[in-house]
Amino acid sequence: MNGAGGTRGGVGQFFIGLVMMCGGFYMLFNAITVRSTFGMGTSLYGFRAFGGMWSVTSGMVMIPFIFGVGLIFYNSKNILGWILTIGSLVALTFGVISSIQFNMRSMTAFDLIVILVLSVGGVGLFLRSLKSFPETAE
Repeated sequence: MNGAGGTRGGVGQFFIGLVMMCGGFYMLFNAITVRSTFGMGTSLYGFRAFGGMWSVTSGMVMIPFIFGVGLIFYNSKNILGWILTIGSLVALTFGVISSIQFNMRSMTAFDLIVILVLSVGGVGLFLRSLKSFPETAE
């Protein structure tokens, strides 16, 4: 009879590793706080020019997007409209990604050790169950 992954590995190890892995990663992701500072007036990109600091906000990125969409609706084969639209969407995507902040909540060393043992131990046990074991002579 084949076990986990079609090999002669242990089915019990597979499920114990899977439960440990899921529990550890759940605890890890539960300890991470995600916050975004993205808004229409938020500065996405900044640069120095002409002796001052200039910034491009997400609202300013929407202006070429609007013109690009208008050009696409007027003539869908207009390459400038596609460039403006796709370029603006890429700039907005990078702006949203760059405004995301990840923070770990404070935890005790015991909490961190439990999370790491469950996560990494579960991955190791899970992968070990997929390995084929030699048949024992009975």
